[in-house]
Amino acid sequence: MADGFLVATAAAAVIPLVTLVLGFIIGYLAQRSGFCSIGGMRDLFMFKHTRLFFGYLALIGGAFIGYLIFWAIIPTAFPNFYWAVTQENPFSPIPGAPGGLSVGSYITLAVIGGFGMGFIGVLLGGCPLRQIVMSTEGNLKSLFFVLGLIVGAIIFHAWIMQLVQAIFP
Repeated sequence: MADGFLVATAAAAVIPLVTLVLGFIIGYLAQRSGFCSIGGMRDLFMFKHTRLFFGYLALIGGAFIGYLIFWAIIPTAFPNFYWAVTQENPFSPIPGAPGGLSVGSYITLAVIGGFGMGFIGVLLGGCPLRQIVMSTEGNLKSLFFVLGLIVGAIIFHAWIMQLVQAIFP
């Protein structure tokens, strides 16, 4: 594997700064454009408007291209980049995922989380990114959503992950 452009010690200092700068840029763009992945799906299916949907596709493409760029710069930071291609079973557990769960556990959690986030997102009128942006704009409902998201993550790691591990050994 190639060494990349940065050594691991320099990468440890550069990655948090790059993350902070990119976070500000993405937050600014999300606020100015009104980006929302759930709103994009809603507008596509209900009204045949594609502006937010193409923004969602651009986000996915930009994330993949950005990941490739960072992997080219610091390949040691992403040693398992091609994990899905190199495995015999494409549904094998993701390297570095929490809990060391079985494949059935990951699929169950993904389905439950996807349905739950989609349902709550439709009720609130926006995806988690949109709710975070709206909470920084002073929307109290969105602030409670963000606080609930944090509490939900704590509850998941404290109790639900152990329950799923017991169900799917």
